[in-house]
Amino acid sequence: MKAFFPNLRLRCQKSYAFIWNMKESLLACKQAGLQARGTGLKTIVIASQKGGVGKTTLTGHLAVEAERQGIGSVAMIDTDPQGNLSGWFKVREAETPALVRVLPDGLRATLKALDDAGIDLCMIDTPPAITESIASTVAEADLVLIPAKPSPHDLRAVGATVDIVERAKKPMVFVVNQAVARSKLKTDAVRALSQHGPLAPIDIHNRVDFAASMTDGRTAGEIDPKSAAAGEIAELWTYIATRLERVSK
Repeated sequence: MKAFFPNLRLRCQKSYAFIWNMKESLLACKQAGLQARGTGLKTIVIASQKGGVGKTTLTGHLAVEAERQGIGSVAMIDTDPQGNLSGWFKVREAETPALVRVLPDGLRATLKALDDAGIDLCMIDTPPAITESIASTVAEADLVLIPAKPSPHDLRAVGATVDIVERAKKPMVFVVNQAVARSKLKTDAVRALSQHGPLAPIDIHNRVDFAASMTDGRTAGEIDPKSAAAGEIAELWTYIATRLERVSK
């Protein structure tokens, strides 16, 4: 099945090509006399069976932050039928990171096309469900990020996601998202998640800045680089980048 790339700019060896689907991406490079190249694409999947844990917000913010910190060219993939990440991208003025809307059965081919075109990092947003398609998406990950809100219901729901990741034998990292400062629930969440795997040392708090930024296609850091929200995302990405480098060796 053809994957649709809305206004996606893929980097070739000497220039850039605006393309609309995978076949045309490589054809555009050839017609321009350029050679597409694979550079070892790294893929992070943001997954959780629970809805409302902030997967889409984290995907957009971390993709922008990764690019800002110099990881290279970044693409986001939206596999959620609700298309919230795509909606955020549509109102975004900045051309990067790129956004790809693709169905799960076209994911592997899409990742190959992104790798051939020189994309360095891909962040994949997933729907809130435990299905075969989620398992196939996790299977393509170099690292799985599992966000969890500090509530008993959300923590109980983590188990199903962990099972999928463990069956795929993929490394994972938990992050406490939408936390409330100095809350006992947050302390309990940290303790519970730490028993299942690595936990990011920075919590992402429930801040108005995150919700406000998602309404106009920006991130909290792009609106106010000195905000607490921007600092949390920067610190989280620094940690994730370290984990990604470790598991990629």
